[in-house]
Amino acid sequence: MKTQLLCTFAHRRNQDIITEHIIATYDLSENRMFLFCDQERPDDLYITYNIVLPSPRRSANTISIHRKKESNTLYSINALNTVIKECNNGVLDKSFIIPWQLYRNSLLLTDGDQLRQIKLKMLKRLDV
Repeated sequence: MKTQLLCTFAHRRNQDIITEHIIATYDLSENRMFLFCDQERPDDLYITYNIVLPSPRRSANTISIHRKKESNTLYSINALNTVIKECNNGVLDKSFIIPWQLYRNSLLLTDGDQLRQIKLKMLKRLDV
């Protein structure tokens, strides 16, 4: 079974509507979701979940992400490439070893060419 990790961005007031939509739309491979908030903006939610592929088109405000378990870092591929370039004098070297502890409990995204590190706080695990 092939799976994909997704992250849906939401506002805290829409949490129930969004989680119900995710459950209705996707076949969740592990029947659970993780809800995180931005430590600096606690009303900004990030809901992560694994889906079984193939799946319907991605919902609005949803991206594919990856996770580094050891540091609990969530990241997009574009953000990963930006981290490598920032840590490696502007050179994108796929063999570069990333200092993951610098990004512990974070979501890494890009805003144009800039890295955006969002410090996360786990709110709850939602079993469905």
